[in-house]
Amino acid sequence: MTEKSDVLLSSVPVRLEPRDAVTRLGLIALATDLTTERDAANLLPRDHAALHVARIAFQNPTTPENLRRMLPRLTDTAALLLPDEPVAAIYYACTAASVAMGDDAVISAIQAAKPGVPVVTPTAAALAAFGALGIRKVALMTPYLPETTAPMADYFNRHGLDIVSAQCLGLEDDRDMARVSAQTIIDAAIAADRPEAEGVFLSCTGLPALGVIETLEARLGKPVISSNQAALWKLLSHAGLAPTARPGRIFTAMPPEQAA
Repeated sequence: MTEKSDVLLSSVPVRLEPRDAVTRLGLIALATDLTTERDAANLLPRDHAALHVARIAFQNPTTPENLRRMLPRLTDTAALLLPDEPVAAIYYACTAASVAMGDDAVISAIQAAKPGVPVVTPTAAALAAFGALGIRKVALMTPYLPETTAPMADYFNRHGLDIVSAQCLGLEDDRDMARVSAQTIIDAAIAADRPEAEGVFLSCTGLPALGVIETLEARLGKPVISSNQAALWKLLSHAGLAPTARPGRIFTAMPPEQAA
C-alpha cells in the first residue's frame, strides 16, 4: 500500500478570462432532435461563441396536442441553461410547437427563468426573415402530418403572409423528419412552389434543410427560408455575431451582425 500523497496548493496565480470573452447562446432542443445542434455548428463562430444546450422532454407523434405538453416544462428547462451566467439569447427549437403553444407563451415561459434574455422562436424568426426580404406570398412545405401543417399555414396567414400553397410529407415522428434525404427536400420544395410565390418556407427544425437552401434558391430563382436557418440568423443578430457560413439570400440581404 502506498503512503498518502501530500497535495500542495500551487503558487501560480490564477487569472480568469473576462465573462464576455465568449458570447454564450442558449438552445432548448427537443429530446428527440437530431438536427439543430449540427446546423448551429455549421453557422456559429467557434472562436468567440459557444452554444449551450438543454433538452426538453418530448414524445412523438408531433401532433398539436403532444407539442402543447411541453409548455409546463419550458421554465424548468430554461433554468438549466448556465445558471447565474450571462446568455446573449436563447433559441427554442421547435417550429410546430411554437405555433401550437404560441410565440408569446413560449417566450414568457423561458423568460420566467431567464428574465430579459431575448428568446428566438423559429416561427417569429421566419416572419422576420420574410419581412427583411420584402416577401409576402409564400409557399409552405413541411414534413408534418396534415393536422400539424394546417395550423402552421394559419399562423403565417394571421401574421400577414399569404400562404399560396401548403404541402406536407405526412410524417409523425421528428426522428424520421431528421432522416429525410436532401433530394426529397429539394423535390418537395419544388412541388410546393407556385409561380406567384415570392419565397418558400421549409418548416421544422428537425428537417435537415440547411444544406439544400442555396441549391433550391438557384433552381427556383427566389429566396428559401428554413426553420433553423431563420432562427440561427436571428440568434446571431441578437448577439451581433457574424456567421461562419451564409446559406441563403437572407444572410446577404440582412447580415445578422448588422441587424443587431
